[in-house]
Amino acid sequence: MKFNFKEKYILENEIVRLQPLEILDFEFLLEYSENEPEIWRFNANGASGKDNLEKYIANAIKNRENEKDYPFIVFDKRENKYVGSTRFYEMQLLNKTLDLGYTWYGKKSQGTGLNKNCKYLMLEFAFEKMEMERVGFGANSKNERSINAMKSIGCKVEGIIRNCSTDASGERIDAIKLSILKNEWDESVKIHLKKQIANFASH
Repeated sequence: MKFNFKEKYILENEIVRLQPLEILDFEFLLEYSENEPEIWRFNANGASGKDNLEKYIANAIKNRENEKDYPFIVFDKRENKYVGSTRFYEMQLLNKTLDLGYTWYGKKSQGTGLNKNCKYLMLEFAFEKMEMERVGFGANSKNERSINAMKSIGCKVEGIIRNCSTDASGERIDAIKLSILKNEWDESVKIHLKKQIANFASH
């Protein structure tokens, strides 16, 4: 499949729907921006507060127009509401690599299996439709929740990039880099992630 940044790709299953992020989605995400500042504390350029959310969405859409990123808004079908955002970024289609990240959800959606469903749909699309060979992930090295979530779906740690960015308070941070390769997806990660999703669904 030839990926087209102008195309409206929708990824969904019975739990979640991911659709392209648009300017008008501001109203759906504002409650998290204004009421849950802890979502953004590990990284600079987050969407904490109305003004930052406007910039966050505008920047994400601009990066899509410039064919750098492809951002999604996340709709939880069980709750019948929009609950967060995620995206493909660092998209190097000729090299068959991209990164998956800028992922956040409202607190009530964390730990519910929603993230694993989102990751499954995005990884399936990246490896099986876009024919990527590597999907990368990254996080503030202090963000243990995020790192453990990435490891739990089968990401392999590649290393630490030292002093490479800042958190929301302006402190310098190290970043951890992880990845999943196409053969790992085919041989084990896909099956493992499917079982995790099924376990959540049965509880």
